[in-house]
Amino acid sequence: MPPHEDSFVSLDLLYGAHHGWLQGWLRRSVGCSHQAADLAQDTFVRLLVRGRPVSNQAPRALLARIARGLVIDHWRRDALERAYLEALAQLPEASHPSPEVRHEALQCLERIAQLLDGLKPQVREAFLLYQLGGLNHAQVAAQLGVSSRTAERHVASALLHCYRACFEATS
Repeated sequence: MPPHEDSFVSLDLLYGAHHGWLQGWLRRSVGCSHQAADLAQDTFVRLLVRGRPVSNQAPRALLARIARGLVIDHWRRDALERAYLEALAQLPEASHPSPEVRHEALQCLERIAQLLDGLKPQVREAFLLYQLGGLNHAQVAAQLGVSSRTAERHVASALLHCYRACFEATS
């Protein structure tokens, strides 16, 4: 039996009733009022893009779930950017890439991080050692303290995960 129409809330009413609460919750999570405001807006944009009606049952739980995912993405991007900038600092200034190239590199790193999201840490590490570190399966196994066969399975599992994330999400 489908829910009654009055069991849904319009986005403008949801925004009016819960935006202040959400922004306060995010401010406590990220420690920055400007970032909290951006993340609160992004949360409502996600609901708008989703295009489905929002249930009037536990709207704050839904908002918090969406916002929590955005906060995790924010922290991941921030950590990637810091690591990238630290790596750049090790290079001679003459070989620093242009701001455009840096931006593209950070976007690529973020996409890689999204693709690898959800993998077990050891599987992710095996994949990175193999693909980016240039190690073979035996070297990956030695580095991780597992058998060569396990290292091979980890890399294959990560490749399948990335393939599915790229191609099954678009079908």
